[in-house]
Formats: sequence, structure tokens, C-alpha cells
Amino acid sequence: MKNWENTLVNPLSTLEDAIGIMDRSALRVAIVVDPNRRLLGTLTDGDVRRALLRHQPLSIPVSEVMCVTPQVAQQDWSRERILGVMETTQLLQLPVLDEQGVVVGLETLHGLLDKRLLNNPVFLMAGGFGTRLYPLTQDCPKPLLKVGDKPILELILERFISAGFHRFFISTHYLPEMVRDYFGDGKRWGVTIRYTHEETPLGTGGAVGLLPHDEINEPMLMMNGDLLTTLNYRELLEFHNEHKGVATMCVREYEYQVPYGVIQSDGHLIRSMIEKPVQKFFVNAGVYVLSPELVKSVVPGIKIDMPTLLEMEIAKNRDVTMFPVHEYWLDIGRMEDFKRAQSEFETILK
Repeated sequence: MKNWENTLVNPLSTLEDAIGIMDRSALRVAIVVDPNRRLLGTLTDGDVRRALLRHQPLSIPVSEVMCVTPQVAQQDWSRERILGVMETTQLLQLPVLDEQGVVVGLETLHGLLDKRLLNNPVFLMAGGFGTRLYPLTQDCPKPLLKVGDKPILELILERFISAGFHRFFISTHYLPEMVRDYFGDGKRWGVTIRYTHEETPLGTGGAVGLLPHDEINEPMLMMNGDLLTTLNYRELLEFHNEHKGVATMCVREYEYQVPYGVIQSDGHLIRSMIEKPVQKFFVNAGVYVLSPELVKSVVPGIKIDMPTLLEMEIAKNRDVTMFPVHEYWLDIGRMEDFKRAQSEFETILK
């Protein structure tokens, strides 16, 4: 969605100006918005041609020739869903809107079909016991539980593959043979998959110590194997590379409403009362990008969780950046989360 802001025009812009914007952006569309960037319409090559065929002057405002009911995509739509709409409607571009109708991006067919491979390794954590999902996990590791017709870990794998990643490592502990038997060496998906195994649980950070460090020479993406998200992994990697930190942690905004009135006091005097205030925090989303230096610094066999590992880096005055996730995100840790994933699969995840 790079340079999409160059396509924005106001409804009073002339058709001639809009054509110039379309030519300069090379995206073959102008997005017409109000001062708050709410979508009013779109102008495509077809709209321009139809205006010219009607002998309308280039001096008319773009609002007279734009499409006022354009097809759009929502912010949390998956790549596959957007491509499906483009195929059905025969469109080359779709403006991306948030819940308020504000334009937040532009997806193009060319951009979505860009199949450039990324050599960055991806490390997927699949060793947990999933005790809160018992008895479903009695004879099945949690990452192999199915959402829709596929295991959670396969849905994760496919989203990374669609983003261009092809080098995968999977960490196992509980029922490891089932994970290995299902995914094999990755040939079924046209990628390579290798495994690390924790004889005893080492924590998310300790698992990094089992990787072949001499092969990790580019930033590595790391993700818990029980998450479902429509996060754009390419944008995450670009963010990490741009900010040059030792690691990047994805975070989610979490709201907590205090169920009582909160009193602000000064000694024995009440200064203010706030009824059931809402507090907002950023929480760990379970997706990371780690620099090769950090990966190689983890001693094999050490037991440590990823947050603790990153806290140690922060204590050394090394930059750990955070990447807010606004896209769909679900941690399948409890039975109600698993049921929610099933109900949302068709509309969001498929």
C-alpha cells in the first residue's frame, strides 16, 4: 500500500488535476475524500474514458464523474478475501477503510500478487500443552486443533507463505511426532520446514537457543503457534528494518474498565471522582522480530521467556521497538476463544 496517499483528491479538484494525480502515482486510481479523509468516491481509468466519451470538459469537478458507490475493503480483511473480491468484481484497486469510513490504505492487484520471496526465517512455537483447552488437547497438541477445516498452525503457516516467506522452523515439545507427521519438510506447501525439540520446556526465549545460529543471518520473525491474525507480516518486517532495533514486539491495545468510582484524593480531602474509568494498556501480542545478533546471543539450554529476554536487552540500553496490531488478532488460549475462532473463521479468517 505504499504511496497510496498520493492518490487522494478533494471533490472540487478538476478532472484534469485528478488525471495528473493518477498518472504520477501510477496506481491508476484517484480516491476522492472529504477533509477528514472519509471516502466520497473513486475515479478510475474507466471513469475518465466515459467522461471523455461524453465530451465533458477537463475543467469539471471530479465529483461529477467519480463513482460514488465504489467497492471497498475493510481494514481487517485478509489478502485472500481482497483478492476474491477483486476477481469477482474485475477491479484492479480497492480503497481500504476503517470502521468510520476513513481511507487508511489502498490495495492493488499488482501489489497483492507480488510473489517476491523473503529469505527471513520464521520461527513458530508449537510446543505448549494447551491445558486450558483440555480435553481437546488430551491427544492432540493445541496448534493442530482445527479452525474450520485446517489446524491453527497450518492457517498461520499459509498466511506467512502468502506474504512471501519460505524458511520455517517449528519448535515442539508436547506430542512432537504429530506436528512433524502433519507438516513434514514443508514440500506440500512449497517451503522448507525444520524442527527444534525441547526435551524440557525452555520458554519462548529459551527455544531460540536451539536454532542453528549459524544459519540465522537476517531478522527472524517469531510467533506463538496458537494465534490467529490478519497482521501484515511484510509491513512488520519493514517497520523493524526501518527502526533498526535489536527486536520488535507486536502489541495490542487492551482496555480495562474499573467497575467502581475511582477517588482522587489529597490527604483526607477528595479532589475528584471518576465513575468507572477505562484504562488502556499495550499488551504483548505474541509476535516478534528478532535481530540475528539477538538470536545468536541466546545460549542453548537456557530457560527464559521472551519478555524477560527483551527486558534484559532494554536493561543494556538496546532498542526494543513495539509495533501496534490493529488487525484481527485472537489468542486461542481458552475454550471460549476456540469457539470464537470457529464462528469468525468464514467471515474474517478464510
